[in-house]
Formats: sequence, structure tokens, C-alpha cells
Amino acid sequence: MSHTFGATSTTDEVLRGVDLTGKRVLVTGVSAGLGVETARALAAHGAQVVGAARDLSKAHIATEQVRSQAAHGGTLQLVQLDLASLESVRQCADGLLAAGKPFDVIIANAGIMACPKGETVDGFETQLGVNHLGHFVLVNRIASLLRRGSRLVNLSSGGHRYADVDLDDPNFERSPYAEFVAYGRSKTANVLFAVEFDRRHKARGVRAAAVHPGTIRTELGRHMGPGVLEKLIADINASQPKGAPPFSWKSIPQGAATSVWAACVADADAIGARYCEDCHVAEVASVPGLRSGVQPYAVDPQHAQALWKKSEEWVAERFNAN
Repeated sequence: MSHTFGATSTTDEVLRGVDLTGKRVLVTGVSAGLGVETARALAAHGAQVVGAARDLSKAHIATEQVRSQAAHGGTLQLVQLDLASLESVRQCADGLLAAGKPFDVIIANAGIMACPKGETVDGFETQLGVNHLGHFVLVNRIASLLRRGSRLVNLSSGGHRYADVDLDDPNFERSPYAEFVAYGRSKTANVLFAVEFDRRHKARGVRAAAVHPGTIRTELGRHMGPGVLEKLIADINASQPKGAPPFSWKSIPQGAATSVWAACVADADAIGARYCEDCHVAEVASVPGLRSGVQPYAVDPQHAQALWKKSEEWVAERFNAN
């Protein structure tokens, strides 16, 4: 890597001089925010982007800039995907498998945050079901389409620091529901999924990483009530070490930069089974809290294997390395 990028780097800066002509990339959640920007940046550099979204009408309008800025053979194709329904997930995977076109990158970008307690179509707690299990089934079902040298990028969050996964009570049946605890569990699951996927597929040249995009004003925070966001920022500032700069928002192009960096620019061996933030591999945190870094439980290989096994049980489907 000849360039050094950081918290303020944008997608265009990260991809400057990068030719993605002929590369094929799946990006989930292309109806708003980071997903749209990720697809735009990739297509502008020649990638053939397959964008997945629950609401195709909304996605078609939101991605007008992706099509208008596509260059060097870059394209955008939209496919329907409702991560809250495993039937929809499997139908999407079946369609991609039937097309038989390989991928160079999968960016599992879609997600929800801090929503009221609810269930997916299949009865899973909503955030775990959408953020983790939907992607778990989709990615594993189409893993055979990943070329040698390809990558999986899971969007996690600094929110993983709120909670480890609970393998015994995933749906809050025996514990009180808390929006950010549920979010933290799902974001930890995103990291652990990348860790175990990387272990299972690196022998055939496929690597996986998780990324934290930073804190950005997008539709992701639409469920937050009055004062919640302000308290969150105050908690983040309070947890920073003495002398550290205060919290600052990222723009959407800055937020999507770590995704495209991990997908197309970073050294594959450096990011494999790792958690990345601000366009670099994060350090494992030595103390709990909301400051930067990744909590040890989120990158523990044995923990990742345990979550994989439980996830297979929950979705009633087993997946082996291809």
C-alpha cells in the first residue's frame, strides 16, 4: 500500500488511480446512505455492481447518481433482497447462483440500528436477524461464486462495543430488551462472521474482514428518539482518553471509504479476519468502552466458530467451505 489513509479520507481519495474494470461487486443496502455511495464509487472506477435492496423502487431512485457517474464500463444491476425474510434471502441467492457470474467482492452493507423490539419473518430478534443472519445465509449460499483473490467485507460498527453476542438468549426471551444492546450483539456478530468465514475460505484465496465506517448522519439512526443521539455522543466523548479530540461526524463519502479500502485497496493478508476503522486495521482494545479499537470478544476465533455453529442451528442450514 503506497498511500496512507485515515478518518477523513473519502471514497474517491481511496480509489484514486484504481481501475476496477471487469471487477464484479455485490453491495447490499443500496437504497440509501453508505450503500449508494459505495456503489457509486465502485461503478465510477469501472466495477460491475450488483446492488441489493428490499425496496427496488426506492433503490432505483436513490442510485440515479450511480448510473450517471459509472465509467470505464462500470454498471449497476439491482436485485431484490429482504434480509428480514430468509425466504427472500434464499430467493436472491438462488437467482445469483442461477446467473452463474462470479464476484470479486461482496460488501455486506445493509443494516438497521437501535430499533424497537421486534421479530423478523422467521422469528429472530430484528437486529440480529437482519444485520447478521440474513447476510450469513446470503453470503454462504453464494460463496461458490467468489473468485480466488476475492473478498468479503462485513459492515460492523463501533457499536459492537455495547455487547457481545448471547448464544443462549439471542432473542431476548430471558433478558430485558435494550435497543443498543441488541445492536451491539448484531455488530459483534458481523465481526465474528468475518473471522470464521476468513478461516474457512482463505486456503482458496478468499479473505474476509469487518469494518467500522464511523458515525455518519444517515437513515440508520431513524429509530432514535429525542435526546438519544445527544446522549450517545456524550458517552463517546466521556470514554475518550484524556487529550483525545472530541467526537466528530463523518460525511457519507468518508464513512464509505473504509469499505472500499478493505474491498479493493488494502493488502488482503493484512485485513484477513480483522476489524478495520478509518482505513486501517484496528488495534485490539485493552479496556472496555466506546473508544476506538475492537473488543477482544469480537475477534476471538473460538467464539467465532461457536457463533457460526449456533447460526447454522438457528437458520436450519449448514455451510461448508467451497
